[in-house]
Amino acid sequence: MPTATPTPGKELLDPDNHALVLIDFQSQMAFATSSIDAVQLRNNAALVSRAAAGFQVPTILTTVAEKSFSGPMFAEITEAFPGQPMLDRTSMNTWEDAGVIARVNEIGKSRIVFAGLWTSVCIVGPALSALDQGFEVFVIADACGDVSGEAHERALQRMIQAGARPMTALQYLLELQRDWARTGSYEMTTGIAKKFGGAYGLGITYAKTMFGASEGH
Repeated sequence: MPTATPTPGKELLDPDNHALVLIDFQSQMAFATSSIDAVQLRNNAALVSRAAAGFQVPTILTTVAEKSFSGPMFAEITEAFPGQPMLDRTSMNTWEDAGVIARVNEIGKSRIVFAGLWTSVCIVGPALSALDQGFEVFVIADACGDVSGEAHERALQRMIQAGARPMTALQYLLELQRDWARTGSYEMTTGIAKKFGGAYGLGITYAKTMFGASEGH
């Protein structure tokens, strides 16, 4: 029988054990996205971006044909990473772009988290390619979208069958925090949740305002 210890499992994400790649959160891609409401998509993209920036997760921002066709990346994302250059591509599969791969190798993490548009093309491509090259892959499912619910779900299933691990935007934030006793990031995490965490964020605001509640106390 194994012995239980108060330590986190190796499958969990923490700020130091992965890189985040945000792909093609651009106007042209969003126009045809129908698997998720555009407001919810932008909100979740903002939540993930603020979490990664706040916890200093190495993050790659990449676009496709930004100037000639697809338009700029969502401001909700770029505002979280002021001054960070955008890696623009011609390839639909991010993993086939030499500039992106050079940055992946420079960061040097074997665990990659993906989010972006569209799930069935611009997320499936790099996810399957990274898995094929021995990387661990996570996909933030509700920070991705596609032209239909069917396209999104079949893409997720395909990646899961290949070994990718799905998660959600709020899960990503809370997994990076993971312990409310970590006071150094407590205010940041609850601040992000209050702004982008939906009903959970409203609950935090209510509890703090009405009776000064605080997780971990």
